[in-house]
Amino acid sequence: MPTFLFDSFVFGPIRSRRLGVSLGINLLPINSKICSFDCIYCECGWTDKKEKGRMPSRDEVKKCLDEKLQEMQKKGDLLDVITFAGNGEPTLHPNFSEIIDDTIELRNKYFPRTLIAVLSNSTMLNKPEIIAALKKVDQNILKLDSVFDSTIKLLNQPQVKFSAEELVKNLKSFEGNLIVQTLFLRGVYGGNIIDNTTKNEVDCWVEHIKEIKPKQVMVYTIARDTPATGLEKITLKELKAIAARVEELGIPIQVSA
Repeated sequence: MPTFLFDSFVFGPIRSRRLGVSLGINLLPINSKICSFDCIYCECGWTDKKEKGRMPSRDEVKKCLDEKLQEMQKKGDLLDVITFAGNGEPTLHPNFSEIIDDTIELRNKYFPRTLIAVLSNSTMLNKPEIIAALKKVDQNILKLDSVFDSTIKLLNQPQVKFSAEELVKNLKSFEGNLIVQTLFLRGVYGGNIIDNTTKNEVDCWVEHIKEIKPKQVMVYTIARDTPATGLEKITLKELKAIAARVEELGIPIQVSA
């Protein structure tokens, strides 16, 4: 199915179903996707096995963001959040930590009430400097699609050494200062049945959410085209049933269908 790539390093603002009016920052090449996952549902398509193009420099990102925020301020535009997303995993950028510092500086200068968010697949949480940078932002939104290695292997297709146990351990290290994000779906891919909505999957996921104790959870399902066919969007009713389990823990949850 058709997918898309972001064609600039700073894009938008766009209206996000989860974040509101969002100005995006893409730290990956504009002509290819680079990621430590190869999720079968990713709207940006498949991960390039060979890196193509170049990542923007720290100075380029700061200059582009400065110009865009200055322009938006002069126009009197609204801005809810500056979001690190784009064509892959933002924490793979070698200057991710420094770029976060630059972004905080520019946000404070032009839109001091605007939040900064990072959408991450959680694969780089083995690096202390990445955790330190993520703790500085208002919304560090970290992926946890399953707590089973077998499901993660099918659904997220890690391109790096990865284990669910290590992931949960790293998420716990935030001591509650994080937002957990999970996409629920079912379907068939590569001859394998994929379903992270089964009773066992959800029961175990909820137990780990209880241990991680995030300040918020976001659950959602497929909304755009996916690179893999045979995937099924789950219903709002199902998402709300999962959300009710989290609410019972006293953890705020946002549902997007």
